Amino acid sequence: MHPPSATFLGGLRVYKIVLLGEGGVGKSALTMQFVSHCYVDYHDPTIEDAYQRQAVIDGESGLLDILDTAGQQEFTAMREQYMRSGEGFVIMYSITDRQSFLEAAQAKRQIERVRRAEVIPMVLVANKMDLESKREVTTEEGQELAAQFDCPFFETSAALRHCVDDVFHTLIRQIRTKERLGMKLAQKDKKLRHRASTIVQNFFRRQKKRV
Repeated sequence: MHPPSATFLGGLRVYKIVLLGEGGVGKSALTMQFVSHCYVDYHDPTIEDAYQRQAVIDGESGLLDILDTAGQQEFTAMREQYMRSGEGFVIMYSITDRQSFLEAAQAKRQIERVRRAEVIPMVLVANKMDLESKREVTTEEGQELAAQFDCPFFETSAALRHCVDDVFHTLIRQIRTKERLGMKLAQKDKKLRHRASTIVQNFFRRQKKRV
């Protein structure tokens, strides 16, 4: 079973994934590695690119609709639109760029502001782990930030395709877990409403009999 808001295409559940992060951290490279198993060795600033890939995760097929967003400051006004529509988020920074690490926390705060109290599936990703000699952010700092986010954390290398699939598969598992929990709560609420309605109906029946 799926929630009423779920989207389908050709019988496949469509998962709307949004990548957020500063320009140059490797969002496009990571996405291309996941979708096409190829590494893009140049940086062409993205305004917005959409990719799709069908994947079988834990024996269940799905279609990942991935939105690779702009990291440049001039496009920040577009982010809220992405944040409203995304079902899951990959927040990314580069281990070679401390500023991108600081911006990751800002992206999380912006998601919380747009979606408010809603629990949103997300994964924190530290990319470019192959550039260890240029590291500015430690693994421990990434782990601490992920603990604050209460989300999974991966150090990845788009160049070496290290942990690329893990990022997206873990995010889909989070979305599915949220859906199952939501369905259980909805069913529980439905049962409680039915029980309350039955109690009220029985009460009025007894009152009529007394009259």
